[in-house]
Amino acid sequence: MTSAPQPPASLSPSRAGDFMQCPLLYRFRVIDRLPEKPSPAATRGTLVHAVLERLFDDPAVERTAPRARAMVPGQWDRLLESRPELGTLFEDDADGERLARWLGEAEELVERWFTLEDPTRLEPAERELMVETELESGLRLRGVIDRIDVAPSGEVRIVDYKTGKAPRPEYGEGALFQMTFYALVVWRLKGVVPRRLQLVYLGSGDVVTYDPVMADLRRVERKLLALWDAIRTATETGDWRPRRTKLCGWCDHQAFCPEFGGTPPVYPLPVPPPRSGQNGPGPAIP
Repeated sequence: MTSAPQPPASLSPSRAGDFMQCPLLYRFRVIDRLPEKPSPAATRGTLVHAVLERLFDDPAVERTAPRARAMVPGQWDRLLESRPELGTLFEDDADGERLARWLGEAEELVERWFTLEDPTRLEPAERELMVETELESGLRLRGVIDRIDVAPSGEVRIVDYKTGKAPRPEYGEGALFQMTFYALVVWRLKGVVPRRLQLVYLGSGDVVTYDPVMADLRRVERKLLALWDAIRTATETGDWRPRRTKLCGWCDHQAFCPEFGGTPPVYPLPVPPPRSGQNGPGPAIP
């Protein structure tokens, strides 16, 4: 039994990214909660993250590339047990060839990580940490941080694993926004501005770092407040404008999108009647 639709109550980096990409996509995911097919690439990312998280359960001397690579099949079994719907990814793979190739790709990503970081020299303070804080405005921010390292001096480093390739500098704003979002949450929770934000791109073997300052956190906070205002306006009016981009080709919801001749589901939240002779503008995108 599904629960009744509720207005958005918090903001995560992923959902903020959805709204900036396409307000209608945000609505489909957050308010309508339309189902989406499992993605091989996203599921591979989840699998790799699980291996890199659990590797730190072992003593430092045992954190080797062969050991991590050997963990992949077992972690896939665990993932399938917790999310049986992922089995549909390979339901037409009778001989197991596609699954074997896919697992091999995950193993290669895990192994590449050892060329970028040395886990025998790391003792993370946190792994896969759910963080949540509320700003003075009442906006609740939440998300999951892959890894937090704390130096003896107390300096904090936030690390995020990406299983894709590093984008060109002009396209790296999205990933930096996500990391600055996390830095803002950590600052609000611990009163410490993280010393470093580190993105580890396993697909291309790149490590991208950024050292934030207070002004960066203030800037992302202002952006999030403006974004939340736009989301609240769209929620109250029911006016969720689609935004067509090249990313539409990967969207599961084209059948419901006006840009592709579809009709969205009936809006499940109450909206006030429009004022006579007025058509309000769509939500502003910061």
